[in-house]
Amino acid sequence: MSYADMLTLLFVLFVVLYSMSDVNMKKFAELAAGLSAGFGAQSAAFSGQTSTLDGAGQAAEIVKIDPGANPGDGKTGTSNMTEKEKAAVKAAVQAEDRYKASQSAQAAAKEAENLKKIENKLSDALAKAKLLGSVQFTIDRRGLVVTIVTNEVVFAGNRADLKPGGKTILDALAPTLAKLKNNIEVDGNTNQLKATTTYYPSGWELSAARASTTVRYLTGHGVAKNRLSAVGFSDTKPLIDPADPRSITMNRRVDVVVLTTLPADQAALLPAAAGSDAKLHTGQTTAQADAIEKAVAGANSTTTTSSTTTSSTTTTTTTD
Repeated sequence: MSYADMLTLLFVLFVVLYSMSDVNMKKFAELAAGLSAGFGAQSAAFSGQTSTLDGAGQAAEIVKIDPGANPGDGKTGTSNMTEKEKAAVKAAVQAEDRYKASQSAQAAAKEAENLKKIENKLSDALAKAKLLGSVQFTIDRRGLVVTIVTNEVVFAGNRADLKPGGKTILDALAPTLAKLKNNIEVDGNTNQLKATTTYYPSGWELSAARASTTVRYLTGHGVAKNRLSAVGFSDTKPLIDPADPRSITMNRRVDVVVLTTLPADQAALLPAAAGSDAKLHTGQTTAQADAIEKAVAGANSTTTTSSTTTSSTTTTTTTD
């Protein structure tokens, strides 16, 4: 049986050798393509090309391709353009930049208007509680800053426990803050005096404790805690120049910041969009804002009427 098997295998071997002596190139190419597709990659052995084994890989060259280039001419995106075409491309890019800048300016103006309305609502609540003079406002790149001067009415010296006066101010602010969708950051600040803190190692801990106390109080009065954060700045962010005598009182404060929802590049335009509201000022109630708006509208109407009358008079004189 073994002898018969050996003879059969030898017979098969010689048949295969005979069949390979006359290769059908068409069928061989089909076989190579089929094996290549089956294994998922093209093989140099089946395609008849040289491979890296015979030194071809050492001559490989990496060519950088310009994304704006025509792959058929080997030139960069603008090298084959005329001067007129290049100028058109440059003008189009500049127009796009101007459009984006205009969109950012409009978004900043709209956000400044929204923040001003929030200020009006907070001022209404403070005016109702007869506390409008206890708080000042600013609009900066972070949003609307509500400054509460932490004098003895709000916090005792070297302490972070809210006094009744401080609670009254926060009671007036909390209902409006609770209705907002914006996140709110509370910043604690101390003045520049290097006085020794009795209950805290330094001004850092004292300012952070005051901010945390304010956050905790707002949380207990309807403001969602996932919208609140507390930050302590010690004396590193003075509100006014430390050389000013008022700085001893003014720089010792808590800032409740209604954070803007704008991206950073648009938020940077907020101070310019806010105009005079970018400076520290007393809150303006809704009634006061409406009165000013009516006065401005009346003045503009008077100016327009005067201009129309002057124009009409000039036309009549010319006709005569």
